[in-house]
Amino acid sequence: MEKTLRQIPSDCLKIVLFGPESSGKTTLAKALAEKYETEWVPEFMRGYLQEKWDLHGEHITKEDLIPIAQGQIRTENEKALSANSYLFCDTNLREMKVYCEYYYDGFCPEAILEACKNEQYDHYFLTQIDIPWEKDDLRDRPDDRLTLFRTFESELITNHLPYTLLEGTLEERIHAASQVLQTLKE
Repeated sequence: MEKTLRQIPSDCLKIVLFGPESSGKTTLAKALAEKYETEWVPEFMRGYLQEKWDLHGEHITKEDLIPIAQGQIRTENEKALSANSYLFCDTNLREMKVYCEYYYDGFCPEAILEACKNEQYDHYFLTQIDIPWEKDDLRDRPDDRLTLFRTFESELITNHLPYTLLEGTLEERIHAASQVLQTLKE
């Protein structure tokens, strides 16, 4: 596995917000980090691709995938150093894998696939698509939300990863997440 795609060891519980675009991952990651007074890891790809769009009017290409993955892991590793008992990750490399395979007809760089095999996360929160889709410069699949949701859920099930479906209002999602987090600490 590429050295720049390795997670550093950490004492905190790493929680991933996982699901299709515009399903509330960022909002929830921020809210949980605030509630538990800890760090959250933003989705590196959004900033990277927004800058590419703003500067050049260009969309993602296969050449962007490894630099995005490296940025995601680098940011996660930096935040893990200052997190308290939890680190909330607004996406991870497995999310990139799902999107790569979806957008590129099954293709995903080998380095990302290998990194996914070695990743260490304590729990996934799968975000339901029961909130309105919001258009922006990067989101492009409002009609594919159900298909993508099922693809994300299948990824978790196929790989036997621990997850909880979060749905409803932000408050309902925070409440359900908090109950799961309490059991993880026991």
